[in-house]
Amino acid sequence: MSRAVQAAGWEPVPFHATRMEATGTPPPLARPDAVIVLSPTAARLALLPAGVLCLAQGAATARALEGHPVVTSAVPQAEGLFQLLKERFPSGGRFLLARAERSREYLEDAVKGTHWVLEPWITHAERPLEPAPEVPELDALLALSPLQAEVLGPLSGERLRLAWGERTHQAFAQVGYPSHGWCEPQFPALQRLLLSRG
Repeated sequence: MSRAVQAAGWEPVPFHATRMEATGTPPPLARPDAVIVLSPTAARLALLPAGVLCLAQGAATARALEGHPVVTSAVPQAEGLFQLLKERFPSGGRFLLARAERSREYLEDAVKGTHWVLEPWITHAERPLEPAPEVPELDALLALSPLQAEVLGPLSGERLRLAWGERTHQAFAQVGYPSHGWCEPQFPALQRLLLSRG
């Protein structure tokens, strides 16, 4: 992401207002046909059963699953994972869905009434840092999740508020600090957004 920001002519400055915490929850399904892993964080924090096949959303998630058999979706989004699920398991099956506490729940909705049964497994949760950190001298704040938008909105002052994804954009508005722009959660879209604000 830093490279994408730099390529758009901006200087990336790491600033964290939230953190991820493992839930420590054991898998709700003892013998799944596979585990669907939505993020590198889920890959790192899930108590994955040994030897189980993992269906990974994107290359970064696959890298975080080192030591497990992994198949990566061609499109690094939930839509790509659903296509991978249909291709690898055409007859259906039972699957663990390792994800964060907050999720847009695309896969859960997509499989309703089908032969693919998903058991959501909340492996981690995002929490605000307390007390809230002091914001350094920045021109803009990029929220990567709805919770980050909720936390960063009141801290933003006169800075640009940018959102990674529509749900994050909506979260800024819900706390009374509308974003100044949002992009689909893809690096080329982020670059276009930053170039339009440069």
